[in-house]
Amino acid sequence: MNKKIAVFLVIFIIFSCERNYTANSEKFPVVIESKIIPEEATKSDDGKINLEAKIIGIVDGDTADILYHKLQIRIRLEHIDAPEKRGKQAYGNAAKKVLSDLCFGQMVTITSTGEFDRYGRLIGEIFNEEGVNVNKEMVRLGYAWHFKKYSDDISYDKLEKEAREQRKGLWQEKNAIAPWDFR
Repeated sequence: MNKKIAVFLVIFIIFSCERNYTANSEKFPVVIESKIIPEEATKSDDGKINLEAKIIGIVDGDTADILYHKLQIRIRLEHIDAPEKRGKQAYGNAAKKVLSDLCFGQMVTITSTGEFDRYGRLIGEIFNEEGVNVNKEMVRLGYAWHFKKYSDDISYDKLEKEAREQRKGLWQEKNAIAPWDFR
């Protein structure tokens, strides 16, 4: 099916939907990468969407694939940047393993504003089955930087400073190179 037909079908389905959703509704349809997710996501008081999904793949230390109602979605972990696997940056493979240990195969909750990055990845925070914020845990364990270019959440900055002081993970290196400088 070509792209024009797919876009037409998505638009047709959206406008032919009989349900009436309002801005204050707790449930609403979610459109991701020109696809409508068949079930409804919940909306929190702060306006973020919450998706319950299974982690089915770990791409690298800050990117994972989820399965949400038969739809595979790539997630870019918000607030952080992990060492690059591509190009073989130091700690790139270790960061991927740590992320995998924290959430692979688990049913997780993704919270997101619904924004996508330039590669079409949904940006969000992952909370694993124990309720741990995986994004923060990656920084706390020393396998990711606080990505200050895109985040002003000072709690991530504090976690990074503590990991540096305790020389955890990549902070064992004297001259750890940030991924944005490595790229």
